[in-house]
Amino acid sequence: MIRVSIVGASGYTGGELLRLLLSHPHVTLAQVTSESHAGEYVYGQHPNLRKRTVLQFTSRDALEPCDLIFLALPHGESQKVIDRYAALAPKIVDLSADFRLRDAALYRRWYGADHASPEWLGKFVYGLPELRREAMQTASYISGVGCNATASILALLPLAKAGLLDLDQAIVVDVKTGSSEGGATVNPGSHHPERSHSIRAYAPTGHRHTAEVIQELGLERVHLSMTAVDLVRGVLAAAHAFVKPGVTEKDLWRAYRAAYNDEPFVRIVKDRAGLHRLPDPKILAGSNYADVGWELDAESGRLVSIAAIDNLMKGASGSGVQAMNVMCGFDETAGLEFPGLHPI
Repeated sequence: MIRVSIVGASGYTGGELLRLLLSHPHVTLAQVTSESHAGEYVYGQHPNLRKRTVLQFTSRDALEPCDLIFLALPHGESQKVIDRYAALAPKIVDLSADFRLRDAALYRRWYGADHASPEWLGKFVYGLPELRREAMQTASYISGVGCNATASILALLPLAKAGLLDLDQAIVVDVKTGSSEGGATVNPGSHHPERSHSIRAYAPTGHRHTAEVIQELGLERVHLSMTAVDLVRGVLAAAHAFVKPGVTEKDLWRAYRAAYNDEPFVRIVKDRAGLHRLPDPKILAGSNYADVGWELDAESGRLVSIAAIDNLMKGASGSGVQAMNVMCGFDETAGLEFPGLHPI
């Protein structure tokens, strides 16, 4: 058993971490912090956890040493205080965007500000096990993953690894996102009367998660286009690309199977018929699975590779727990076996 604390546990990702870690076979939750709710019971903010825990939120100033800390702070905060938390725990998983990019200049370009602790960027391993599992096994610090980047990377990874993409052609990833991606703090874009019954393009170009796809896959000509849809949980990424001349359906099956057959949380979803013949984020709510499928227009060489995830799970807290499992030598699926609900 390891003692784990969560810093910033009152938001959506913090709530998901609590839900997962309360049932984890190798974890004891030590402390969970919230500055605005210190002294209150956790279930006041996360009512689904009523009768699952009597933990109370504490202030960050009351945090004690433990074995591992999850940082679930707003973007931009972890980098200002990383030294403080590194002194309290030998292992850290940070769910924010602060340590995903390894290059300070790349961070400045995509986030519009200098990084507060650039010397820490090289100490963090990017937190997607499907890409960085070997490095995670000996890591002390693991970054979070962008939910949109996760879906985009998983859609493109088999093609990039197998060298099937025509890199002379630009790749455009059309990403549809649910409202929980905006976090628990109310803003005009997540306000229900504005969000409901709406399909809103909010970042057609220049979304920050693009930088993670470029960094992790080495694809320079990749562009993410973001659209908000009337959904609470979920990301659906459709990567529009062209394959090299002569690439066949069999080549694609071979590439996807090579990439994902041994992955515990990636499922190939490509059936010939049926309502669920291609990935759909609706059936992944609450699960750490990523469903991946594709369609090829053999005549033109145009390929659409599709990945679906729950943004709060495989796109955030679920991947964080999976990363913790790898880092600590636990079974990678520990605490993450929930398959999702159908119907919802």
